[in-house]
Amino acid sequence: MIEYIRGEVAELTPALAVVEAGGVGYGLNISLNTYSALQKAGREAKVYVYEAIREDAHVLFGFSSKREREMFELLITVSGVGANTARMALSGMTVGELCAAISTGNAKLIQGIKGIGKMTAQRIIVDLRDKIVALGIADEIPAGGSVQAPVNNAVRDEAVAALTMLGFSPAPTQKVVVAILQEQPSLPVEQVVKLALKQIK
Repeated sequence: MIEYIRGEVAELTPALAVVEAGGVGYGLNISLNTYSALQKAGREAKVYVYEAIREDAHVLFGFSSKREREMFELLITVSGVGANTARMALSGMTVGELCAAISTGNAKLIQGIKGIGKMTAQRIIVDLRDKIVALGIADEIPAGGSVQAPVNNAVRDEAVAALTMLGFSPAPTQKVVVAILQEQPSLPVEQVVKLALKQIK
């Protein structure tokens, strides 16, 4: 089993990184989050590896952090989620954003990921909600997660929709809106939007 590869990034595209180590170039399928991290890292990089060994192929997936690899491994345990869909999920959201969507039961946000339908989104939430907490992957969720502090879903969805129409990305917007509603559950939509506009970067 390959745990990680440390070496020179010989080639880098948004979907593939070739890392040369010991005279061998390893082709690694990567997410957009890992692509960004490798761009910042420069020529030398340490990439964590997941090996997918099938009858017809031996495919390597690369991750900039152990946490991203753990999230990938959890996603592929869910029925209907393959390796490429899991990689797509980690391209559309950071690990923290995905954990926030799972912990708040936001199937609509998860459905926004290419290849994930309504039933699969619900399965991801049901199957992984407890696991992300148990493994410590959910540490990045604002205010310790909203499982203990439910928010007004109607206000949350309306506020996220309004901010998305203004041009903000849904995943970080969702995180900010949830945090605001956890602190002030009775706020109306317009107040939530105003506060979120000050916080979204």
